[in-house]
Amino acid sequence: MIDHFPFYLSLILAIVLLIMLADKIKVAYPVLLVLAGLAISFIPGIPVLHVDPDLIFFIFLPPLLYEAAWTVSWKEMWRWRRIILSFAFVVVFLTAMSVAFVANHFIPGFSMALGFLLGGIVSPPDAVSAGAILKFVKVPKRMQSVLEGESLLNDASSLIIFRFALIAVATGQFIWYDAAINFTWMLAGGVFIGLFIGFIFMKAHKYLPTDANTDIILTLVTPYIMYLAAEGAHSSGVLAVVSGGLLLSYNRHLFLSSTSRVRGINVWESFSFILNGVVFMLIGLDLPEITSGLEGVSIMSAIGYGALITAVLIVGRILSAYGAIIVTLIARNFITVADSRFPGYKVPFLLGWTGMRGVVSLAAALSIPVQLSDGRAFPQRNLILFITFIVILLTLLIQGLTLPYLIRNMTIPDFGDNMPEEAAESLIRKQLAEQALLHLGNNYSEQLKNQPKLQQMAGKWEAGSHLANDEQMAQESIAVYRDILNHQRQWLINKNKEDERMDEDIIRKHLRLLDLEEEKLLFL
Repeated sequence: MIDHFPFYLSLILAIVLLIMLADKIKVAYPVLLVLAGLAISFIPGIPVLHVDPDLIFFIFLPPLLYEAAWTVSWKEMWRWRRIILSFAFVVVFLTAMSVAFVANHFIPGFSMALGFLLGGIVSPPDAVSAGAILKFVKVPKRMQSVLEGESLLNDASSLIIFRFALIAVATGQFIWYDAAINFTWMLAGGVFIGLFIGFIFMKAHKYLPTDANTDIILTLVTPYIMYLAAEGAHSSGVLAVVSGGLLLSYNRHLFLSSTSRVRGINVWESFSFILNGVVFMLIGLDLPEITSGLEGVSIMSAIGYGALITAVLIVGRILSAYGAIIVTLIARNFITVADSRFPGYKVPFLLGWTGMRGVVSLAAALSIPVQLSDGRAFPQRNLILFITFIVILLTLLIQGLTLPYLIRNMTIPDFGDNMPEEAAESLIRKQLAEQALLHLGNNYSEQLKNQPKLQQMAGKWEAGSHLANDEQMAQESIAVYRDILNHQRQWLINKNKEDERMDEDIIRKHLRLLDLEEEKLLFL
């Protein structure tokens, strides 16, 4: 480890430079990082890296899921819950089943159990890749919300399929009622453990004498404890991190100070940035290890199998997207759906085209044991590894490079799910000023008469201009202003809950601005 430290340091620098290049040329950085890893792996004398699956599952996955749970909009997830759940569970299962049938029929030596094992590995799309692409192009809010919500849950469903298939391959049998009980426990147990641990940490933040530094450290520890506790109880660590993360994110303003929130965002953005960069670079760097174990099958045949499975995944996801629309159009006759209008043919196609695979698939493939319990070699392990690598590479290259072009050249309708951004910004600023004046008049009328600084603040709110707290302010005025900020913050939180057409991203932007205003008070 120490001997290769300069190499690892060089990789970090290369990752930063490649991500800067990706932003410059408008290409999703996972594509460049995987290709760079491939290129580096062919350089003579480069250390051969062994990617330990535990490194991915226990070091990288919990914080990345946790950070995603903090950034996703719970309101949007709830609005599109049916299609999110269908993609995260139903589509993942159908995808795994399709891969199982094709692998069993076309790949020599593949049983249905091995096919389901491969299907469980390659079925979950990677959210980081889609997110990196979508930041360059504008898509309907509903599409972004579905992709974000799906990404939080599909890893859990695919890993559950993977575990059951692994047991079936190892034992040669599949007991459906045992599987049903275990499946239920994985789901329910993971959610319960995540919520329970999240609740404990929420109370710890609130009642212990923490400051911003200790709050941030606690947030860094939280996802690992959730994941390890759930996995130790043989339930889903992914669901534990997601459910606990959503709970803490939803209640962040109840137990974190403005200082902890402002600094925590910066720390987590940098932390997830480097984690995502490293894992995609590792995919490319792992090629020598993957190809070295490929015996008994020619490289060209193995590439062909990988291309076949990739085609099944792409076509299957597109068909599933259209199927979800058809089911929604039928269901609207019996239940209330989020939107009963026909979205057109382009949105389902684009939603189906966002199926890039990533590091979770590679980690799952690497976690397949080398030997069965009786000492025999695990069947087709090396071929499964190679097919998984080809699937990741092809989906990143084919879909990742073409998705921005498709989005730009397809006229996607504006569904009007949210108020236009400019109108929403103007309305929020106006109503925040009104709330500040109302709270000031109702609770601090005497102070308003006697304190020139409060009068100046009220004048700016009435004029609709921004406050600039760069002047000295009396302690009493600071206390009043801090109370007004708390009132505005609570009003924004209630506004987000009550107004379905208000984009939560705009609400969060103004909540951050209020936090920054409160931070300025520390220096007055």
